[in-house]
Amino acid sequence: MDIVICGAGEVGRHSAEVLAPLGHNVTLIDQNAERLAQIDDAADVRSLVGSGTRADVLSEAGADKADLFIAATEVDEINLLAASIATAIGCERSIARVHHSVYYEGKGLDYAKHLGIDHLVCPEYTTAQAIAATLRSPGAHAVEKFARGAIELLRIRVPEKAKAVGVPLCDLKLPAASRVAAVERGDVAFLPKARTKVLAGDLVTIIGETKSLEKTVKVFKPDAGGRMSVMVMGGSTQGVWLCRELRNRNFSVRLFVQRPGRAQELAEKLPWVTLINGDVINSDILMDERVDQADAFVACTEDEETNILAAARAKSMGAKSATAVLQRPTYLHLIGHIGLDHAFSPRATAVTEIERLLAGQAVSELGVIAQGIANVYEIRVPGMAKQVIDVPLREIALPEGALIAAISRGQRAFVPGADDRVQVGDTVVVVGAPDSLDTLRKLFGA
Repeated sequence: MDIVICGAGEVGRHSAEVLAPLGHNVTLIDQNAERLAQIDDAADVRSLVGSGTRADVLSEAGADKADLFIAATEVDEINLLAASIATAIGCERSIARVHHSVYYEGKGLDYAKHLGIDHLVCPEYTTAQAIAATLRSPGAHAVEKFARGAIELLRIRVPEKAKAVGVPLCDLKLPAASRVAAVERGDVAFLPKARTKVLAGDLVTIIGETKSLEKTVKVFKPDAGGRMSVMVMGGSTQGVWLCRELRNRNFSVRLFVQRPGRAQELAEKLPWVTLINGDVINSDILMDERVDQADAFVACTEDEETNILAAARAKSMGAKSATAVLQRPTYLHLIGHIGLDHAFSPRATAVTEIERLLAGQAVSELGVIAQGIANVYEIRVPGMAKQVIDVPLREIALPEGALIAAISRGQRAFVPGADDRVQVGDTVVVVGAPDSLDTLRKLFGA
């Protein structure tokens, strides 16, 4: 596959280093010749000095005949313009990396559709999503990159006092926006049916709309939730995305920002967050703010060494968990040794998402719920899927035990009911047995 990447920064470089060894012909464009020289020594890619916003430069790079164009500079507007131009001159597919919510969420305008771009990728948002899921529950697993975080998957150990114990699932009256996808009991795991009864000690997997999962979780774990105290360090775009992801009554969020001007700006943008202006590393501000009573500390400044030091300091002072956001993999091997609980990399997140889009399969596997029992599949519904399009879900001949757990349609994602119908262009999440893949491909015309 011929791939042109605009931008030799962290995401662009890492994309080239991952995609080139897979046998793709990669051309990297950047205005900084020194950056390109560094990558030439590390990966088998063709480099071109120039601006990705010029059609003649893109044509020289081969974007007019390329299978994929990736715009991954640090500037959203450059990425949007470059990807749009690449599409206009003939590139098969285009991806633009964006940082800001106004573009990614299409506030006032669907920028991707308007500019002819196939996909927008926002690593900071996806990383915030993953961090938030981990904070909500150590056993939480986001259905990766599905429906921009609107759908989530949780695994919960059911205690004896849970309301769900001994009651058939059909009698629990769970919120319509959630489903029990799998049950693990000792060494046995199975796909539940309407009359299945959950027992104390079972490990239950729930999939549903993020905004409504709280009510469902409490049916299976009554002491779940409670207000969690989270400290976030950094006024970066990553910090803002994370604060937005934690915006609900279950989180008390304090955001530490060193620059007074930025602190004031974010105080206006994030009214649900307590803004604290100060230096976490070189002051007693963590002690003053009682970090020892915090449930979680997340360091997400733009400097990863600072993130590691701050998270390690917070952990040593008593924070229950400490997380650092890193771009490069250089320090990942140190995380466990210095006592940090988690590390997340927006760069790696972006490349993983690009790889997934590159696969281009109509039916793909998102993950495993219970080994050998239940997998999560993502399906992009093509026009040829006559057996499922505009058919009530109750009438679709899914593999035994499988269920359509979620549907993403445009900017909306939801957990469907039995009478809902799949439409062309929808993306659906199906939970089913590991041997369901071939059947699903045939059913959905793949």
